[in-house]
Amino acid sequence: MLRCCYLKNQIIKKMFKLERIHLLSRPDMLKPLRKFVRELAKKLNCCDESLECLVIAINEACMNVMQHAYNNRQDEEIIIEFWKDNEDLVIKIFDFAEEVEIEKIKSRDLEDIRPGGLGVHFINQSMDCVEYKHISNEKGNVLEMRKNLGESIDCPTNN
Repeated sequence: MLRCCYLKNQIIKKMFKLERIHLLSRPDMLKPLRKFVRELAKKLNCCDESLECLVIAINEACMNVMQHAYNNRQDEEIIIEFWKDNEDLVIKIFDFAEEVEIEKIKSRDLEDIRPGGLGVHFINQSMDCVEYKHISNEKGNVLEMRKNLGESIDCPTNN
């Protein structure tokens, strides 16, 4: 599938859908997802420095959907789409929970030393672009993340 993005009536880039995955909102579904993301990123020549950050960011985003959007219900659906846009990998994560208040999605204060609560911070540090949206004309939310596969990053887990 091909989708063109337009800016001022000019085609600026072409996006190709690579994969679409449906999974239930169960934590045990994350291990095979991480394996799939690693394999896909390697096929797309993702640099080694960014590979694990990409995997962890997608894992964190799905875990946030499970915990926060679905309140740990394990029978809900998450859809993950992977798109190629020139050198970028675009990941879209769809949930069908009630719309979230996008302005309230944020990491906890980094000075607050305790386990958990840093998934949003990690995602924002690892990805080149992060955008939260509501699904048009339907119940649900979309997280769109973008990562240039050729650029290495200083992965937040290495700090």
